[in-house]
Amino acid sequence: MSTVLRRRPTALAGSLLTIGAIIALLLTTALANSASAHGAVVNPGYRAHSCWERWGAEFQNPRMATEDPMCWQAWQADPQAMWNWNGLFREGVAGNHQGAIPDGQLCSGGRTQNGRYKALDTVGAWKTASVANSFRLKFFDQASHGADYMRVYVTKQGFNALTTPLGWNDLELAGQIGNTPASQWDKDTGGVSIQIPVNAPGRTGRHIVYTVWQASHLDQSYYLCSDVDFGGGPTTPPTTAPPTTAPPTTPPPTTAPPTTAPPTTAPPTTPPPAGACTATYRVTTTWNGGFQGEVDVTAGASAIKGWTVNWTYSGGQQVSQAWNATLASSGSTVTARNVNYNGALAAGGKTTFGFLASGSGTSPTPVCTATL
Repeated sequence: MSTVLRRRPTALAGSLLTIGAIIALLLTTALANSASAHGAVVNPGYRAHSCWERWGAEFQNPRMATEDPMCWQAWQADPQAMWNWNGLFREGVAGNHQGAIPDGQLCSGGRTQNGRYKALDTVGAWKTASVANSFRLKFFDQASHGADYMRVYVTKQGFNALTTPLGWNDLELAGQIGNTPASQWDKDTGGVSIQIPVNAPGRTGRHIVYTVWQASHLDQSYYLCSDVDFGGGPTTPPTTAPPTTAPPTTPPPTTAPPTTAPPTTAPPTTPPPAGACTATYRVTTTWNGGFQGEVDVTAGASAIKGWTVNWTYSGGQQVSQAWNATLASSGSTVTARNVNYNGALAAGGKTTFGFLASGSGTSPTPVCTATL
């Protein structure tokens, strides 16, 4: 009678099977989540995205504990938060961001998703991306929701990100866009993306860039912390011509961030004639020595292929930065032209561009010329 000897599995084999099962489960879940994914800041990447980008392929590598300890503690706290880096949002905030998100919990959206992202609030030496004082922040929207508005804040000079929990009063508004449908964003792999000009003069060293994205989908608000070091080169090349005037020397206001969407202006009651366009200029924010403005461009009774808006200042104001348009100045006259994604407008269609300028806020009369 013969005896068949069966070899018992070793502990190592069992561990490898367990690890393989975990990886398979995480990858399956990540793929499932991507089908209904949303969006996030990808350059300079916010904390969860950066950790996923650096360690997603080897999230169990023990080197992370010594080489990237802040990401290590976040992966240990909840790996799903890293795999689901584009799902950090709250619902039903109704624009009251400061009321919904307590100080010290800004990076996790107020411990949203049952605290899944709470490790992102941990204070410490998160790895930074080098940026210049004027740079472009790239936001990726996988679900193509678009934005009701997007606001980008930067911590004030003197804030110590290594020892201090982030609070609302530590932030200054450094860039924003208004209502921008996903159709006006750039096509990107797996979704759409948009670049937002950020201007943070006077900053040096380590800082936190805090982005609030109000998605045009139900009432979903996203809250994203990116760690940067001022003094490096730009994170992305500009997509429009740089301004020909010097940037403002006075920083944005130091008051608490606004909690309501940027003001809007009702469209003209009398539509422009066919083949024409109109422009509506407004000042949205002012501070000592500078202001921020927006211009609505509305097509007439027929579609247009492009537009140009001109206006003339009377008090020495100088435009330093713009988004959703290419701006150039000649003396006191400013010329704004559409960029590649917002020139073509359907009949009665509207787009909005914004800018920062030095001097006192004023309201010149803009003139719009359409390209048919």
